[in-house]
Amino acid sequence: MHTGFVFNRAFKPELLVYDSNYQNEQGLSSAFQAHLQDVLSILDKHFSGMSIIEVGCGKGTFLEMLQASGYNVTGLDPTYEGVNPAVIKKYFLPETGLKADAIVLRHVLEHVQNPYEFLLNIKRANGGNGKVYIEVPCFDWICKKRAWFDVFYEHVNYFRLRDFYRLFRDVTAAGNFFGGQYLYVLADLESLQEPMCERVDEVSFPQDFLQPFNRWVSEIRFRQQSNKSPVVVWGGASKGVIFSLFMQNAGVDIDYVVDINPAKQGMFLPATGLKVSSPSEMFSKVPTGSDVFVMNGNYLPEIISMTRGKFNCMAVDYE
Repeated sequence: MHTGFVFNRAFKPELLVYDSNYQNEQGLSSAFQAHLQDVLSILDKHFSGMSIIEVGCGKGTFLEMLQASGYNVTGLDPTYEGVNPAVIKKYFLPETGLKADAIVLRHVLEHVQNPYEFLLNIKRANGGNGKVYIEVPCFDWICKKRAWFDVFYEHVNYFRLRDFYRLFRDVTAAGNFFGGQYLYVLADLESLQEPMCERVDEVSFPQDFLQPFNRWVSEIRFRQQSNKSPVVVWGGASKGVIFSLFMQNAGVDIDYVVDINPAKQGMFLPATGLKVSSPSEMFSKVPTGSDVFVMNGNYLPEIISMTRGKFNCMAVDYE
């Protein structure tokens, strides 16, 4: 593709539906709340006093943080479930009739099929100008960590910081945070341009990208044979779905999947059919000392504290 973006060429949008049943809320975690505070600090530095439209505001957690900080903010998201009058359950289009000084796009751009066209439509809807804050997963981190479980169908695109320097002529600030997993960019919408691929933009997965997968298969098999204790996956979002599916395909049994999001508890993971348990349900059924495989190392200290050190918690994205 001439833009130089990393994307899933085989993606079919009709296979995904984003409605009120879509559950991807991370704000229940104290570690993620700390991340949102980092995001808010960045916006306070660059967007202070500005009106904001948050495109893809999800369940409204960050929008409410913006409101509490005094921002005049409107959210747009068809998956919204709450009653906040500042949220409109629609997409941001010119016919929406809304404009703001700044647009916030947190974990939206990786889900859309043509990021440049999507941003161009947002620019048009906002009158051709305004500031924009974009936050997406970092493809360089995925490759560095060999995070094979971080490649999944919901994410059509995978971004590197240099992609945004080709996408905007005027980048105000950019960087990585959340342990390097995410990258962010602040730019001027008026400077949006169609990016063109250069030789330096060519990329491929590391040859040993699946080496950690093979290591975890061997490790879990060994532990199952040695201590006969249940295997627990902590995290019922996309990482947990992919990790559990690949483990099952390799003949490794996963006994429990745990998530702190009540909306996920009692539900079942796609593909594997594994039931999602609450932490308290898992505590009552799993013997002390059992292995708990944490899908995101950023949450490891929080989970160890929550489980009071009773389990052997291991982050699967640690080298």
